[in-house]
Amino acid sequence: MAVDLLLGLQWGDEGKGKIVDVLTSNYDIIARFQGGPNAGHTLVFNGRKHVLHTIPSGIFHENTTNLVGNGVVIDPVIFKGELDKLAEQNVDYKKSLVISRKAHIILPTHRLLDAASEASKGKAKIGSTLKGIGPTYMDKTGRNGIRIGDLELSDWKERYRALADKHESMIAYYNVDIEYNLQELEKEFFDAIEVLKTLKFIDSEEFIYQAQKSGKTILAEGAQGSLLDIDFGTYPFVTSSNTTAAGACTGLGVSPNKIAEVFGIFKAYTTRVGSGPFPTELFDKDGETMSKVGNEFGATTGRARRCGWLDLVALRYACQVNGVTQLIMMKGDVLSGFKTLKVCTAYKYKGETIYHFPYNIDAENIEPIYTEVEGWAEDLTGLSEASQMPKALNDYIAFLEKELEIPITIVSVGPDRKQTIFRNK
Repeated sequence: MAVDLLLGLQWGDEGKGKIVDVLTSNYDIIARFQGGPNAGHTLVFNGRKHVLHTIPSGIFHENTTNLVGNGVVIDPVIFKGELDKLAEQNVDYKKSLVISRKAHIILPTHRLLDAASEASKGKAKIGSTLKGIGPTYMDKTGRNGIRIGDLELSDWKERYRALADKHESMIAYYNVDIEYNLQELEKEFFDAIEVLKTLKFIDSEEFIYQAQKSGKTILAEGAQGSLLDIDFGTYPFVTSSNTTAAGACTGLGVSPNKIAEVFGIFKAYTTRVGSGPFPTELFDKDGETMSKVGNEFGATTGRARRCGWLDLVALRYACQVNGVTQLIMMKGDVLSGFKTLKVCTAYKYKGETIYHFPYNIDAENIEPIYTEVEGWAEDLTGLSEASQMPKALNDYIAFLEKELEIPITIVSVGPDRKQTIFRNK
């Protein structure tokens, strides 16, 4: 059996968690393949909101196995917090949750290093979530990291101590004012490690291979968004992992010829959290309306998201890099009430009109070129069938499909799993 992928196509926060939850009934295994607890996947059902950071979004489905893959970095303290909340809701996570032995562990000193590094940058800071993710990936590529499988070794605490001591000397090197009590942080950390050790650790690449061989259906769940990819995103304002389709191969051990459908998720407009270029960003009432109606605040950090019109140059680029086969449009309901919508279809780049995503999209180089389309006044949140969608919304979707040359098969009209419209294509 092939593996399907579900990816964000913008700067994250597209609504991946909701759609994974909606699609989980079609799959035996949901697998996270990259990123850390800076991801916040929000699910809403039965009148209740659930926020996950590391655990795959299929965890609320009883008959689905949820795998945290080798490409993920895990903060045991945050992970334990997620498990505690699942236990409160009587979710039997020990039955349905497994972790790759090759996944790396975020230490308390990784978070401190993150804070020290960001503080040292001053105005040039990149907008890190300060979760220790970047430093953990640095240790991974520097071959210094501690992995989940190391917890099964007799000398793992000695390994921890050596790396933590190294981190403290690095923190001192930054020469910034960072106050911390490592003993307190370590107590919380080691308590969480004991909880983590009650879960099932697996050789995930073999697990995935045997699952495919036996005909199991698998959905790989991405975190963050394609424009935050360490290679193909708006560097250096990116995350520290490969958020694109290639990341599923390295983050799970799936061979490229085993990838089938690639679901690409995007908002009907664009948002971005933290620093970095954003060509279609709005600083007017339209941007304020998107932010307010869309409740644009980070599920993990609570930070306000910057809002702007849909950028098809960036979206087309993300579709190309990922090989997207189906598109899923989120938050169409947020645009209700706009008489006219703008869509960026090209850039004015150094005096030239271009249609591709260039190396540098800083404001001094880029001016978005907009196409205006008719908006809709209707409230979409109560819709349940594609036949109920207003003509202007259908026209907007048709315009996007023509520009991107990829079908939009699902339209989300609200945060609840029921507020999802499947379009027959």
